[in-house]
Amino acid sequence: MIYFFHGTDTDKARTKAHELIDSLRKKKPDAAFFNINAENFNPAQLQEYIGGQGLFSSKYIVFLDRLCEKKETKADFIDLLKEISESENIFIVLEGKIDKTTSTKIEKKSEKAVAFDLKENEKKEEDSNVFELANALGRKDKKELWMLYREYVDKGSALEELHGILFWKAKTMLLAGGNGYWKQEELLSFVDGLITVYHEARRGNHEFETGLEAFLLNS
Repeated sequence: MIYFFHGTDTDKARTKAHELIDSLRKKKPDAAFFNINAENFNPAQLQEYIGGQGLFSSKYIVFLDRLCEKKETKADFIDLLKEISESENIFIVLEGKIDKTTSTKIEKKSEKAVAFDLKENEKKEEDSNVFELANALGRKDKKELWMLYREYVDKGSALEELHGILFWKAKTMLLAGGNGYWKQEELLSFVDGLITVYHEARRGNHEFETGLEAFLLNS
C-alpha cells in the first residue's frame, strides 16, 4: 500500500507525509518503522520490507524519502513499484519535483496521492532563498551561511531541504574542481561531513538541527 506526497512545495509535502507517519505510528504503536532515503537505499532491504512482517505486528511502516533524486535508486524503486503497491505493509513515498511520467506511474499504484505545488510568486521567493544559501556556501562566508541557516530554520524551513541545498552546491563545486574559495579536498571533506551529520541524526546520536548547525560553524 502506497501513500504518495510530492510537488514543488517540498516543505508542505514533507509536513503532510510526517503527519501521516505520526498518525499511523500512534494507531499502530507495535508496528516497526523504517526510513529509507537515496543515501541508505538498498534494493534487497526494500524487498524484505515489501514481503516482511514483524513478530508482534501485522504491518511495517516504511518511509521512502525522495528516492527519485538519484538515477540509480529511482530505477530500482520504479522496478519494485508494483510489488510495493501490493504489499500488506504501508509505504509513505515523498518526492519533490519529479517528471510527469514518473509521478503518474507512482500515482497509479498509490492508495492516495497528493501534490503540493508552489504558486509562481512563491517559486521565485523559494529560488531566491536557495540562491542566497548556496552563494554563501560558494563564497565560504561562514557567518552569512550560519545567519541564513538560522533565518530559514526559524521560518520553519525543512531541515532536509536546507541540507539538500548545501549538499547540491558542494557537489556542484566539487565536480567543477573547486573554485576561488574552496579547494577540491576541502569540498570532498565538506560533502563527507554533510553525509555523516545526516546519518548520525537518523541514528539518534544528535538532533539534526543542532548537528547541522555545529557542522556549519566548524567547517
